Amino acid sequence: MAVSDPSDASQAAPEQRKPSWKLVGPGLVVAATGVGSGDLVATLVAGNLFGYTLLWATILGAIVKISLAEATGRWHLATGRTIFDGWSSLGRWTHVYFAPYIVIWGLIYGAAAMSASALPLAALFPVLPLWAWGMICGVSGLVFVWFNQYAVFEKVMTVFVGIMFVTVVGLAIYVVPNVGEAILGLRPIVPNAEDSLMTTLALIGGVGGTITMAAYGYWVNAKGWRDATWVRMMRWDNRIAYITTGLFVIATLVLGAELLYATSITLTQDDAGLMALADVLEDRFGRVLSVIFLIGFFSAAYSSILGVWHGVSLMFADFIGHVRGKVNRPVEEREQSWAFRGYLLWLTFPPMLLLLFDRPFQLVLIYGMLGAFFMPFLALTLLWLLNSKRVPQPWRNGWVSNVGLAVSGLLFVVLCVNELINQISSI
Repeated sequence: MAVSDPSDASQAAPEQRKPSWKLVGPGLVVAATGVGSGDLVATLVAGNLFGYTLLWATILGAIVKISLAEATGRWHLATGRTIFDGWSSLGRWTHVYFAPYIVIWGLIYGAAAMSASALPLAALFPVLPLWAWGMICGVSGLVFVWFNQYAVFEKVMTVFVGIMFVTVVGLAIYVVPNVGEAILGLRPIVPNAEDSLMTTLALIGGVGGTITMAAYGYWVNAKGWRDATWVRMMRWDNRIAYITTGLFVIATLVLGAELLYATSITLTQDDAGLMALADVLEDRFGRVLSVIFLIGFFSAAYSSILGVWHGVSLMFADFIGHVRGKVNRPVEEREQSWAFRGYLLWLTFPPMLLLLFDRPFQLVLIYGMLGAFFMPFLALTLLWLLNSKRVPQPWRNGWVSNVGLAVSGLLFVVLCVNELINQISSI
């Protein structure tokens, strides 16, 4: 297919490939990676505190993620360039932000992800301490990603998505959700309670939303979708994935609402909150249902390890390639690069020190302040890029995409400012 001038307004959109269920994959990968233990906690706590009142917020959150992931995938397919190519075209300031962010984020996330994956394993198999299970999870993720390319990686991630969905959604059905209350929860109402507005915004913006949103385009390319003829298929893939994710987080809200709302139990807003729910399930329904939940919990946490180890390492390899003047390398080449494997090692071994010695306060502070900027950075730069001549005319943003990205950007800016205030006040 001939390459046209991206600024040619008369350029016609190429013929689109027909969407197929058999080709769905990259969206499930990004959804499984983005929904980790922290997202389960946030949704569970919302159900614990407010019942079904914030059901509408979980649905809106899934729509926000559809908008962001679609924009990322469309950039990769319409331009034939990676998202980091796009950021680089906006100026070197993007490199200045991205370099310290991805290094610090990787260190803290590695420890958090290993710890979260270890919790259900330690509960199911209390033969090893928590830190040992965490190290096993990190090293096994490293070995798997090191020796397998995207095709195998996608199949394994799809299995984890299936386990997550069947266990958690199955439990939500088993506890018999209150349909009437759920319908009332579709009304966009913010609970009348302290900090309820920020809880609502965080639920909309936080579930399934991390740096891995930007990795979607790399996984789309790894699938073999590398030009604009795949845009329709990418959109289908993306919607299926986030509808699945939406049902999953709604099921978590149902568990919080049905098992914990209007009780004296108040969950902690960390991974221990999920263990508390496992205890409640065991007390009320027996050990079997508790074990089923722990399996779903582990699947959510460990799939995030695999996804981050692969996807963010690809982004880091792309970043290093730009620094060295080697751009637009095939995904397969990036997977074999020293930068990809070096970042895998960084995600795995230095964070183990944090598992043993706890997290230094100053590092957590810097991580929180940098991390608060990433989602507004992603939303607003996509808004900028996809309305520019860098993108062929047929694939530039329409008003729906512009509204979606603008609302997302504004939401994340508010959350960013709130996070900064919280971090500064904790000094």
